[in-house]
Amino acid sequence: MDGWIAPGKDDLVQVEVLIPGPRQESDLRSLHGWLRREPALRGTAVSLDGEAPAPGSMGQLVDVVQLVTGNGWSAASFVLSVLAWRQTRPRPPRIVIRRGDVEVSLAEGTDEEVRRITAALLEQPGDANGSSS
Repeated sequence: MDGWIAPGKDDLVQVEVLIPGPRQESDLRSLHGWLRREPALRGTAVSLDGEAPAPGSMGQLVDVVQLVTGNGWSAASFVLSVLAWRQTRPRPPRIVIRRGDVEVSLAEGTDEEVRRITAALLEQPGDANGSSS
């Protein structure tokens, strides 16, 4: 591709999405599927992560959706995709988005929450001074 530069290791952004609550795993699996089908997030690695399965269990307990991206990824597109998924839920869950030491909650989907999440995703490593909710 003309003008495209492959991101280096230091250019990659890792974001974790947590959904606390009784439907945590099913909500995360639903969000994971939604994000993988989202055209605006092409080129973004979206995966499920969690605890290793206990002996005798059927599989891994999922507790987070991870996104890893580099050059060309839009934080605004990610936030809009999460908001769109959230609006499809009968009871929109609280969502926690974490990048490094910065953690931001999306409880109501207000413009202010969206601005805080987008700002947290756009911060350069080392700019974060803690967490915000």
